[in-house]
Parts: sequence; C-alpha cells; structure tokens
Amino acid sequence: MSDRLCVHLEEKPIYDIVLEPSFSHLADEVKVLGTENKKICIVTDSNVAPLYLEEVKEQLSKVCRQVDCFLFPAGEEQKNLNTVRDLYETLIQKSYDRNDMLAALGGGVTGDLCGFGAATYLRGIPFIQIPTTLLSQVDSSIGGKTGVDFDSYKNMVGAFHMPKLVYTNVKTLATLTEEQFISGMGEVVKHGLIKNVSYYHWLAEHAEAIMRREPDICQQMILESCRIKRDVVELDPTEKGDRALLNFGHTLGHAIEKLKNFSMPHGHCVAVGCLAACEISARRGCLSADEVGKLRQVMEAFHMPAKADGVSKEEVLEAVRHDKKMDAGVIKFILLKRTGDAYVDRTVSREEMLYGLSSIMDKN
Repeated sequence: MSDRLCVHLEEKPIYDIVLEPSFSHLADEVKVLGTENKKICIVTDSNVAPLYLEEVKEQLSKVCRQVDCFLFPAGEEQKNLNTVRDLYETLIQKSYDRNDMLAALGGGVTGDLCGFGAATYLRGIPFIQIPTTLLSQVDSSIGGKTGVDFDSYKNMVGAFHMPKLVYTNVKTLATLTEEQFISGMGEVVKHGLIKNVSYYHWLAEHAEAIMRREPDICQQMILESCRIKRDVVELDPTEKGDRALLNFGHTLGHAIEKLKNFSMPHGHCVAVGCLAACEISARRGCLSADEVGKLRQVMEAFHMPAKADGVSKEEVLEAVRHDKKMDAGVIKFILLKRTGDAYVDRTVSREEMLYGLSSIMDKN
C-alpha cells in the first residue's frame, strides 16, 4: 500500500512525501527528479548503515551516474560543524557540483546535518530525505528546516532548504529500539494536540496496535501526522507565524534536553514539555483538569515519561532565555485554547513556567 502527499509553496508543487512498505519503489521516485547523469552521495550514520545502506545504494545505482557514501558516527553529539566540514571535504574530493545531490538516510540527526550540508555546499545543492525513524518520518524530514548544534545549543546554526523528495519506508519502524519509537510518538501526540482533536482521540484508541507497530495502522498514523505538518508548513514555510505552533512542548523541552546533555531523547523531552504547557493552559482556564488527565493517560499508553528528573526549574528557565525561539527578548510560548487548537502566546510569565515545570519535575 502506497500513500502520497504533495507539499506546495505559493500554490506550486515542490516535493512529494511518499509512504511505502519497502524501498522497492525508491529508484522510480528518484528517477523522476532527472538523476541519470547526476552523482548522489548518501549521508548516513554508523547505526543505520548496516541495516539499509546497501539496499538503498542498490536502488539509487539504477538511476544515478555515481553513488557515494558519507558515513559518520551515530549520535546527537555528531550533529555539529566539524561533521559538516568532513562532509564538505568528501564532496570536494569527489568533485560534486551543483547538479549533483545528497540523500539523507537515517533519523533526525542525519536529516538535519545532510540538509544543512546541502543548503550550504556551493550555496545550495539538491537533496532528498529517506527517514528511517518515526521521529524523522513525521517531523524533521518535512518542511526544509535544517541545522546543526553549536556547542550545547540545539540547532543554533541552520538554514531553510526544501528536499526534492521524502521517501518513507514504514517497515524501518521494525528495527527501532523501543526508546526511539516512543520518542517519535512524542511528536505524533503533539500533532493531535495542536491541530486535530479527532486524530488525538484516534491515537488513544489505537495505542495498543501502534505500540505493536502494526504496519497498516502505523502508516495511517504517519500519513496523518505528515498531513498536519505539511499543512502548517505550506502556510508558513519560514516560521514567521503559524509554523511556530509546531514548537508546542519545545520551549521547555529543548531546555531540558540541553541540560541533560541530550541523554533524554528529543521526543521524551517534547512530551514532558507538552504536559507542562497543558498545565499552564489549564491554569489559564483553557483546558479542564480532565483534559490534562487524559494527556497523562495517553502518555502512559505510549510509555512516555511524565517527569524530567536531574535538572532544576531555575536551570530550565535560564536555558529558555538562550533558546533560539526568543523573539526580541520575548519568549514565544505555544499554549492550547482547547485540545486540537494551539496558539502563540508572548505573555507567559516566569511564575507560570515555574508552575508548569512543577507538574513535571516535583516528586509525587
């Protein structure tokens, strides 16, 4: 079973998001991009390469003049300018020019790093996304936000650079660790909370099948999450307005992630950040206590943590002050008017953030 969404900018089709149960149609999708006389460099990490590199290389070899590989050690700590420099050196040594392409094969780290390399090498060359984690399939591979971390500051250096194709093999979910899969569910639940209450309830109803990673159910889930992110990106491709809604849970979540030196997976940090934001929304009278309780039940069904231990509330608030989402010194915080309806708020006080953090950091 195949699914397809097209991403438009200014009503013009830019690229397709293709969902398949295998890599068997990858060559056909890439060939449409006119790659017969192009070189393509697959960027991947040491975890993904043993699983999928040879199969993807075989597919791309059918429709590209030359296929090369850039392999880097797995881990968030590798998403930095030093790794990008090594990628540049590989491309220069192999004489890549603006007609050639990159392919990001892996999770969010690989997609962000490869995309940033593509955006900046020779002032921009094409690239495609082949996401292999749930987190990258529903979030980071879509929308053209690329970047790398600078010291301990997440995604501080980046660029907007749209891919030419997003090709998702849903069967790659089977090789994820439970921690990686749950991390992706943090972003999935976020999509329902900010844009589609019916989808949010559907997720709760299908939690057991999702956790069993039933392919048809997971593909349906990925498709709807991609549709939500696609619709937001089309309205605001460079994050000047509504696209900021996708940062729900990220203001506090990113700060926690940084303070824990990325030892807590991104999606877990987003999940606890969403819970804290819902507590603030409830304090303002926008959500009921039952709705916050429902989120806790959903998080439990997907084995998400409801607490962030090992950091202090004061440390989190200090880290928030240095987040790239600050706007002229004001924190852009995403809250909920109701479940499925998010908005940008610039008035969240220190006291409110401490209240939200208390719900996810204090001991029961």
